[in-house]
Amino acid sequence: MNRAQIQAFFDILRRANPSPQTELEYASVFELLAAVLLSAQATDVGVNKATRRLFVVANTPQKMLALGEEGLSHHIRTIGLYKTKAKNLYATCRILVEQHGGQVPRSREALEALPGVGRKTANVVLNVAFGEATMAVDTHIFRVSNRTGLAPGKNVLEVEQQLLKRVPAEFMVDAHHWLILHGRYVCQARRPLCERCAVVSQCDSAPMSGAR
Repeated sequence: MNRAQIQAFFDILRRANPSPQTELEYASVFELLAAVLLSAQATDVGVNKATRRLFVVANTPQKMLALGEEGLSHHIRTIGLYKTKAKNLYATCRILVEQHGGQVPRSREALEALPGVGRKTANVVLNVAFGEATMAVDTHIFRVSNRTGLAPGKNVLEVEQQLLKRVPAEFMVDAHHWLILHGRYVCQARRPLCERCAVVSQCDSAPMSGAR
């Protein structure tokens, strides 16, 4: 995918969805952090189902600590790997209270120091909560970036670095959302829906009959 195709690719996605949003439900930066931490190897639908119950009783680090690790675990038991996630989220809440005054830090280093928070989770929080031009590469973005030729890479870090170089600045804040949604609903893993893809003409892997 060349520079002109990349520009057209994002122009089309922006026209179709001018203000893309995460599908995780949250009402504060802390709720976003908790939801993203819980979303590893889980669907947004499944996470939202659990956090709707959890956030009613515990929507701050202090309230989650008051629940206790067992109580927290009980509230998220419908999510895969819930015991490990409860342990990490509980430990994260303790650090937020003890080291950050109960607030979610805005630096990558501080975020990645939280239990259960890796580079991808930190990028999501920095992008969605703080509006920074980061690129959180999940399985959808990794697949779309390689399949379309937008930003090929052998691993998620390579793809992230390529995206940061190749995506025009005007699209950077929202690009993460467009790519996830495109991978989730159109450029799917088992069979990409090229026949209904709005950006098929820019894709390096599209069938020639549909792409040109």
